[in-house]
Amino acid sequence: MFKNFFEGWYFKHQNEYETVAIIPGISAFSSFIQIITNDNSYNINFSKNQFIKNKNTKILIDNNIFSLKEINLDIKTTDFNVRGKINYYNLTPINNNIMGPFKFLPLECRHGIISMHHKINGTLEISGKIFDFTNGKGYIETDKGYSFPKHYVWIQTNDFDEKCSIMVAIANIPFLGFSFIGIICVVYYQDIEYRIATYNGAKILECTKNKIKIFNKNLRLEIDIPTYSGHSLYSPIQGKMIGIIKESPSCKARFRFYKANKLIFDMISTKTSCEFID
Repeated sequence: MFKNFFEGWYFKHQNEYETVAIIPGISAFSSFIQIITNDNSYNINFSKNQFIKNKNTKILIDNNIFSLKEINLDIKTTDFNVRGKINYYNLTPINNNIMGPFKFLPLECRHGIISMHHKINGTLEISGKIFDFTNGKGYIETDKGYSFPKHYVWIQTNDFDEKCSIMVAIANIPFLGFSFIGIICVVYYQDIEYRIATYNGAKILECTKNKIKIFNKNLRLEIDIPTYSGHSLYSPIQGKMIGIIKESPSCKARFRFYKANKLIFDMISTKTSCEFID
């Protein structure tokens, strides 16, 4: 493993009222588990020797297990504790790598989507508060490289009455001495996958903290997010988890999606996860 390397996974869990995301990973000097809820965020560091990953994306960090079938947590610190187990069912991977041909380039960060939408069951107890995810919804993604982009927006939601999950990332990407704006987006709606990405002609109409409009030849996605703030999470800089970003795990947002200028859906999510680094 390279000295300035990091790799992390993002396991998101939602019920009718709550969002809890669990982020295990490894960086240049340590392994870690980060947790973010509607109310707070937590970071727990472990040694690199306490991190084990096998070919089937099963991750062990101390007494904690992460896989594509379940997570099982047992964390005790002087400030808080976490215990519980959540099972995953009917994962929905995307058709091909979200990075497209860019996966072959030496980029600072590569994004991956493991499951856009799946069912979850189980409970977590975080510092005495019980989170019941019976018949809940889940999402899993991953990042690896050495640094997060200096400027980016990331939005993810699967909180709709209809079967739908959306992920959007727009970032300033340094490459061979210059930089460009990269777009990756998947709209998973009624078991059909739609993609808007730089490598299939995606362009930006608008990109601010509160409004996103992107399109390609046939598709257009518009997102309105009136307001959000967020909790602190650590992010990688040259393989070290020393950066600070803000993530809002549950904010209200409106999503409008068009195909060939025909409106496919206009829906509101009250548990949209957002990061905006200007």
